[in-house]
Amino acid sequence: MYYTYMLRCKDNSIYTGMTKDLERRMQEHFEKDKKCAKYTLRHEAQKLECAWKSENRVLASKLEYHIKQLSKLQKEELIQKNNLQELLGEKIATDQYEILSL
Repeated sequence: MYYTYMLRCKDNSIYTGMTKDLERRMQEHFEKDKKCAKYTLRHEAQKLECAWKSENRVLASKLEYHIKQLSKLQKEELIQKNNLQELLGEKIATDQYEILSL
């Protein structure tokens, strides 16, 4: 399994990433581990907002790419409404992703 996730940073920006091990990756971001993303090193991760599980790396990477193409307003809407189908249904097969309860 692979995960695509969105983090809220202390400056209210949103970081989107993907990983095979969500727990380890969150620890890296929140503890500013040497493997943490350059972005979250500068913007300080505050909260995991949402995450989706997918079957493989290709699917997770595809979702990450398309989320990163969204505007800040659309990302906020995705976090609040979990409307993946509405926002990205024309670009990817959204039934390939399972939202995780946080």
